[in-house]
Amino acid sequence: MFEAVEFIELRHEPEPTERVLGEFEVETDAVEVAREARAAFFETGSDDYAWWIVRKSGARLANFIADSKSEKEFMLDLSSGELVEIPQ
Repeated sequence: MFEAVEFIELRHEPEPTERVLGEFEVETDAVEVAREARAAFFETGSDDYAWWIVRKSGARLANFIADSKSEKEFMLDLSSGELVEIPQ
């Protein structure tokens, strides 16, 4: 199982909010939901900082990472431990 998770850093809060967007059998479904949540966040016009990840349920490492300050998306190369940009 994979989960899509949204984090938002609100200016008036000391810690970011964390919201699980859903759990999915297929990783690509979780990535699609994370992308939809990111697009919805952009539509709000908020200048708070937010990021979205996809990870195996309960994992501490993310398979997909995107944030609100960039158009770039990344995945973690487990063999090297490096972030790799996903071509658009």
